[in-house]
Amino acid sequence: MGMAFVDTLLTETRDTVVLVDENHQPGGHWNAVYPFVRLHQPSAYYGVNSQALGNEDAIDTAGPNEGFFELATGHEVCAYYDQVMRRRLLPTGRLSYFPAARYLGGTTFRTLDGAEHTVTVRKRVVDATYLLTVVQSMRAGPPFAVGDGVDVVTPNDLPRRAAGRRHYTIVGGGKTGMDCCLWLLRNGVPAERLRWIMPRDSWLLNRANIQPGQEFVKQLRDSISTRMVAITEAASLEDLFTRLEADQNLLRLDTTVQPTMYHCAIVSLGELEQLRLIDDVVRMGHIDRVEPDRLVLDDGTIPVPAPSLYVDCTTPGLPRPPSVPVFDGDRITLQSVRGCQQVFSAAFIAHVEAAYGDPIQNDAVRNDLCEPIPHPDVPIDWLRILFSDNRAQIRWLKDPELIDWLKSSRLNVLRDLFPTFPADRPRVREKAVGALTVALDKTNERLAALMHAG
Repeated sequence: MGMAFVDTLLTETRDTVVLVDENHQPGGHWNAVYPFVRLHQPSAYYGVNSQALGNEDAIDTAGPNEGFFELATGHEVCAYYDQVMRRRLLPTGRLSYFPAARYLGGTTFRTLDGAEHTVTVRKRVVDATYLLTVVQSMRAGPPFAVGDGVDVVTPNDLPRRAAGRRHYTIVGGGKTGMDCCLWLLRNGVPAERLRWIMPRDSWLLNRANIQPGQEFVKQLRDSISTRMVAITEAASLEDLFTRLEADQNLLRLDTTVQPTMYHCAIVSLGELEQLRLIDDVVRMGHIDRVEPDRLVLDDGTIPVPAPSLYVDCTTPGLPRPPSVPVFDGDRITLQSVRGCQQVFSAAFIAHVEAAYGDPIQNDAVRNDLCEPIPHPDVPIDWLRILFSDNRAQIRWLKDPELIDWLKSSRLNVLRDLFPTFPADRPRVREKAVGALTVALDKTNERLAALMHAG
């Protein structure tokens, strides 16, 4: 988020920036992720606005992501951010970058050599850590007791510790757990040698419906249309999710189990098909204790069929701090202003900072455009996020220049949905914006009713 903000600010203003980074190189939590991780959203709208990540036109021609835009690996993401820093941001001469440094509060930080530095801030301090992602390798150990002789590893250690094992237990039902299951299956481990501890089942997003570009714009429009029909016609929350699943707007691992989690995780139908090969899925709550011969969970104890390698995938991927104003005097706190689209949100906030005049006097306008949308946890949050996204879209539609920016932003997955209005025909634009606003308002009325009833 920090890189996306700085990139847009340096592109659209003549401001200077001091960037303080605890990591030794750009990339945030990507510096600590497991070696087989990939983006679960297309590379085509990840990173920073000014530079494509990988080949923006590349479509995978094999594997579970076949037919969709490529998904960058963790190594590719880190290399990309390093290139953005060295080849685009630092050459402006307006960025001072301090890696391996510790922010001490206020306008002070400490560099690796122990020296403390104080910055003269002419405009604002920007907090890009409020939604800091913590991955398993950044944590001291698993959140459950481990008996003698039991092997527990993080996903980072799985590739070098996996060989020669008779059995594997994946602990955690989120995206990291899915990635570990898919990695083992992809490397020839039979599904019957996997056990998956899943405290909560999750609703999943269908990757086919979040592809950018003209090639996929019809499918994107169709998915939005069927989603709006489902919302309009649903008699209850349960009926809505049934309709969304029937249209493949949402997916789940087991159609007989009602999900109680929603974290914006994205899968393809091919990945879902592979995950469904695993029959030993344990739905007995969280693990309390692991012994060589048994597992003690919230809802009971089960035997261990064979000595197992436990893979700890329990760290929550999405932090959920309380929302605070994005613009607050001499401070900016980066947060998601579109549901689960963090880098887009950071770039959008930077554009709003640059485009709306006086840094302080217009903060009421800025905050109206940049209302934070907390990360989801439970299924009803799917409705809450869509409701908030629709409200934001209604506000954004009022500003023609903002719409032009959204249409040009490579980080905006919806960019191809924005029509181009002739400059000499304002009535055409006014009519189209009015119709879209009415449709979004009606959808939100129904969403509000469903959330209230639920």
